[in-house]
Amino acid sequence: MASSAVEKMGTEQQKEEELPVVLLLHPLLFLTKGELLKKFRFLMPWEAKSMSTHEFLTTHAQSVRALLSVGIFPVDSETIRSLPSLQCIVGTSAGVDHIDLAECRRRGISVTNAGTAFSEDVADLAVGFFLDLLRRVSSTDRYVRRGLWPLNGDYPLGFKLGGKRVGIVGLGSIGSEIAKRLEAFGCSISYNSRRKKPSVSFPYYSNVYDLAADSDVLILSCALTEETFHMVNKDVLSALGKEGIIINVGRGALIDEKELVRCLVQGEIGGAGLDVFEKEPDVPKELFALDNVILSPHRAVLTPESFDALQELVIGNLEAFFSNKPLLSPVKDE
Repeated sequence: MASSAVEKMGTEQQKEEELPVVLLLHPLLFLTKGELLKKFRFLMPWEAKSMSTHEFLTTHAQSVRALLSVGIFPVDSETIRSLPSLQCIVGTSAGVDHIDLAECRRRGISVTNAGTAFSEDVADLAVGFFLDLLRRVSSTDRYVRRGLWPLNGDYPLGFKLGGKRVGIVGLGSIGSEIAKRLEAFGCSISYNSRRKKPSVSFPYYSNVYDLAADSDVLILSCALTEETFHMVNKDVLSALGKEGIIINVGRGALIDEKELVRCLVQGEIGGAGLDVFEKEPDVPKELFALDNVILSPHRAVLTPESFDALQELVIGNLEAFFSNKPLLSPVKDE
């Protein structure tokens, strides 16, 4: 019996060693489900307690062809250069601003993202912010809980959803899902993106300032790049106006956060729904006391359903890479 058990363990170890090797620099929530572990052998530096991460990477540098990038942990040029055999970075987030794409281009390294795995969940949260801010759901809930209704009387009116002019910045898979949902409420949709989309009938704005000026609500769902960094600045917030609402489910640095805080505190815009921040997990404390602001700790993508979809996509991308087939969600160099 003992000999049989040893042989079984040896066979299992041999099978594991034959699996394609993937570097994983940070723990992955859904790795415990086992599907990935059945198909790939993961190199995990935090398990090698006798080595530093640098020593671990040096030891395995020649064998690593694929890296699984977790969340928005940085994959910088130093990390990429330490892996001379690296050919593919499989991402688990919609945005890839945490990956040094210039170094990847220089090396010819393919990069993938979460594709459409998160699109519906992020759109749902954006619409949740929209509903909450216009109808003042969270603020009226707090008003009642604090016992202020019998003391101060009726709470200020909320706003009708139908007919609102909504400007969406970034009409990709997430932005399109947001538009689909808000159309059902009878909202008027316009958009800004890198270029006009011939298949889209919504009015197109070539700059965010003009879009904000013609919108009651501005929703950010675009990628963070050098071009979009602080794209929502003092002028754009001023164009949005005192009753305008801004919702950000993209990246925190799309907005000049200091200007946003100033505008909210001074009543220069109507409200904000923020799932992302410029220096996460730090959130400007000035926002905590504002009833017209909803804060969420970068959780738009986090549902069990989205993790199931992401795991399937990650497996598909890794299998495609190791079998030399087209990747399922490649990041295109634009």
